[in-house]
Amino acid sequence: MNSKMNRRKFLAAVGVGGAAAAAAVTQVGGERERSAEAGQKVRDGRGYQVTEHVRRYYETTKV
Repeated sequence: MNSKMNRRKFLAAVGVGGAAAAAAVTQVGGERERSAEAGQKVRDGRGYQVTEHVRRYYETTKV
């Protein structure tokens, strides 16, 4: 009997945790949309970005 209760508590905790994660993702998406609407550039660190460091590297590779 105790094993069934532990399993039920675990599954309930997983369900609550999943709902909380989904809410957090939704909130982050809303923040990005609001900042994009305000004309602010959103940098999340993903994707290729040409920075001064990259430009200096390109200069060293020219033949």
